This record gives sequence, structure tokens and C-alpha cells, in this order.
Amino acid sequence: MSVSNDSPALVVGPEELAAIDSSPSTMAGIPGSRMFEIRDALSVYRKRHPGETDFDASQGDGGASLPGVPDFILDEAHRLQKDHGTGYDKPFGTEAFRRAVVEDYWALDSTTGWGSANVIACQGGRDALLKAYEAIQFLGHGRRGDFIVVSRVPWISYNWGPYAVGSNVLLAPGDEDDAWALTPDGIAACCERAHQLGGRKVAAVIITSPDNPTGRSISLERQVELARAAFARGIPFVVLDWIYHRVSDSGAHDLNQFLGRLEPGERERCIILDGITKSLGGSNIRNAHLLASAEVVRFMQGRASHGVIPSFYSQAVAVAAYRMGFDQAAASIIEPTNRSRRVLEKILSENGIRHIIGQGYYAFIDVGPSIDKASLADSAELGARLAEDHGLAVVPGVYFSKFGARWVRFSYAQQPEYTEAAGQRLIEALGGL
Repeated sequence: MSVSNDSPALVVGPEELAAIDSSPSTMAGIPGSRMFEIRDALSVYRKRHPGETDFDASQGDGGASLPGVPDFILDEAHRLQKDHGTGYDKPFGTEAFRRAVVEDYWALDSTTGWGSANVIACQGGRDALLKAYEAIQFLGHGRRGDFIVVSRVPWISYNWGPYAVGSNVLLAPGDEDDAWALTPDGIAACCERAHQLGGRKVAAVIITSPDNPTGRSISLERQVELARAAFARGIPFVVLDWIYHRVSDSGAHDLNQFLGRLEPGERERCIILDGITKSLGGSNIRNAHLLASAEVVRFMQGRASHGVIPSFYSQAVAVAAYRMGFDQAAASIIEPTNRSRRVLEKILSENGIRHIIGQGYYAFIDVGPSIDKASLADSAELGARLAEDHGLAVVPGVYFSKFGARWVRFSYAQQPEYTEAAGQRLIEALGGL
């Protein structure tokens, strides 16, 4: 039916209009991240003790705590950028980036059925996750308001990233003695709890290994088991956050092995996140990629064409590193971090301090006895004392969830000598409370 030029015109048909949803009027305000507050507390120590040594074990930030992306990779990326030019690229990135991810980085076996069409470039991990959340909503149960399941003490943005785009979040049951690891029974319990809350469903489960903040690492076999437990409960998607997996002295995850253990239909329901922000120290380069079914990638790139199109330079840095061999490219980040892990593990064990330390960047340390001794409320108060009075910045576990209120996150993404001195400062500070 024709519409007069004097009348408003719809972009989509009446039956395709987005439904009226009043939830923005009742949703909680999303708080800003408190991750950098502890650095403000450290500045208090610096003013009180000018010239004295302090330690920042709060963040794993290549380019700050470690050298960051090596100059020779940045130089090659700059050359690639000049050769490529500055025109628009595709919303999935570039074919050169896709090939480098598939061929040079993952050495993806064609028998998996996955290839370049299963890769989308993203402007960092958060951009990747926002793309994933949207795809999960539209291609899963086809609605907003369902739940994303994360571990009991998750990375802080897993609390709020899904919520910002209309998904709710459930913290799965988990045992503190097992680093709050996801379990098949915990996934089942989340499905039951979701149903109790107005007939909602679980839209996706997020599996992280190595984990932020706890450092917990789980085998590929266990990740496959958890994915299958989710699928068996009717959960449409599983997101596997592998952003830290290269920072390991036990070997990176093998994508071919993981996909090979899944049935073809199960592979199509997995979304895998990786990138260079951590393992290459490219925190401010902002490059990540998602691997997913061709259908999911097409959905994401369609949305990206009206939203965030990844910059070529961020892809060029990744391409330069992948082509030369990633272990060599990232050695200046991975090798000192691996050595630091062993140093910190020794210090904590020798002093009888309960802790979780797997792979990646972080140790999660039980400071409950010190909180009690000093009559403090939680790890936020302890963190402020450590920074202001002892010149040591760590991240309070309560920033991640209330279940981490008696723990702190300690970043050992440092040179071993720095980690050893920071670890000793922690021991002295806890002993002096």
C-alpha cells in the first residue's frame, strides 16, 4: 500500500516493530567499574611516603606492568596500515585478518568444518561480548530478559555487560574450595531458578579459562562436559572466554581438539573469544576475535555494519604477530608472567596463605583471617589499607561479587623480581594489620 509523502513511513512492517518494553524504567542503574579506585588509594601512600617503593599488583596491563606490544610488531603493523590505506573495511574485519586467525594463529583443521567464515574481528573483548550477547538473544530463545549464567565470582563486566543490553545475570552455585567452578549441577540449578523467576530461561552459559579474577583453569575435557550439560538443559549457546589462555606454562587451548570433541550441531552453539589485549599486551590496541557458526557471524556482521566496524590497525597488529608465530611475538609478556606465577605461588605456600592460582595473570588470595584480625568489613576496606598504608595495590574480591568479599585479586603480570617484592610486601602488610 502506498504511503503519502505527507505521512510518516515505517522502516519495517507493523508486525515487525520492536515490542514496547518498559524495563528501562525499572532496571538498576549500572555502576561504573571500581577497578581503578585502588590506584587512587595507592596515590595516598605516594604522597605520604615520597620516594619510597610501592607496588601495583591490581591490573594485568601490558604496556604498563609489562612492556606491551614489541616495537618490531608495531612497525610491521604500521607498514601494513600504509599498504592497506585508510578506506572502509568490511564489518567482519578483513580477509587477511580472518586468514591469519584461521591459518597462522589457530592452525584450524578443515575437518572441523570451520574456516574464515567463522571469524569476526572485534574492537576488543568488550565489543566482542556485546556482539555475542545480541546474537544470543536473537538467535537463541528470541527474546530479552532471560539469563546469562556466569561463575559465582565473575569478572566485573560479566555482571553488567549482559544487563546493559537486556539480559539478566545469574551467578551459578559454586564451592569456594573449588574456586567457585561451574558444574553441571550448578547449570541445572540455574535453569530451575530462572524458571521460578517468571518463566524465564537461560540464554547462555559463559565458561572462562583461565579465569578472571580467580585464575582458575579447567581442562578442555571439562569445558566440553560443561557445554554439553548446558545444551542438554536446552540452553542455546555457550560462550568460551579464552582471552588469557596463551599466558600459560601448561600450553594454550587447542581449538582443533575442542571442536573435534563436539558433534557438528554442538559446535554451532559455541562462541569462542580470544584476542591480543592480554597475551600480547595490547590493552589499548583493542583487538579481539570471535569464532562462531557462520549463521552467528553473519548476524553479527550485519549489526556491525550499522555499529562498530573494527579498525584495520588493530587487526594489523594481530596479523603481524600471528604471521611471525605467536609464541615468539608474545614472549615478552608470557615468559615473565609464567615465571612470576611460580614466584608468587612459592611465597604464598611458604607463608600458609590460602590461595587460588591456575594460569593467566591472577592469583585470588584469601585474606579473611586478616580482615577479621583488623575488624574490617570486607576486602574493600582491606584493599584501601594495603594501598594507603603499605604501598600495595590489589583488587578487592568484593568488587567482583559479594562472594569474593574475603579475597583479593593479585596480578602477577610483572617481571619476577617485581612480583617477588610485591608478594613480600603483601606478607609483611598482612602480618602487621
